[in-house]
Amino acid sequence: RYEEREDFAVVMQPFFRNTLLPLDSNSKPDLSFFAADCFHFSVRGYAEMAMALWNNMLEPVGEKQTYNNFTHDRSKLKCPSPEKPFLSTVRNSGFRNSDLNLEKTEPSVPYWAAIVAAVAGVLVGAL
Repeated sequence: RYEEREDFAVVMQPFFRNTLLPLDSNSKPDLSFFAADCFHFSVRGYAEMAMALWNNMLEPVGEKQTYNNFTHDRSKLKCPSPEKPFLSTVRNSGFRNSDLNLEKTEPSVPYWAAIVAAVAGVLVGAL
């Protein structure tokens, strides 16, 4: 929808996609990252998420980190560089002139192949 715009961009930031629960030294959940309800983040947890989001916005599209390691280490915070002083978008990440096609495409495996494989698996399992 916004692909052709030069004044606006929408970029997914996947920093939370593969994040695991932070653990303490006893391999139990580190509750210091969570509020009293054990559902929402604490100030420490929100700080970690904010750093991960900021880092994701500076990473080029296609090279974004998909996890947060909860190290509470400020040195992992990335800064803009003279070579890349802007937030990364599809356009300034170099995908604009490549063969990247963001439109929906046909799946590489036909839907009936998945059904046949599932039925075959059930039959083999039953035998």
